[in-house]
Amino acid sequence: MNRRKKGNQILKALAKRSKAKLAPKNKPKYISKADREKMAVESSQDTAVVAES
Repeated sequence: MNRRKKGNQILKALAKRSKAKLAPKNKPKYISKADREKMAVESSQDTAVVAES
């Protein structure tokens, strides 16, 4: 691999990484298993309170 090709390859990789950081993130935020269980308990309590009223 000659010097010019290697330089271009490095610059392209840097540009690709910087574009990826600017791209919108479609992935939902991670919620731990304990937090999911806690939210489920809270939501079930809320629905029970509403049902009693």
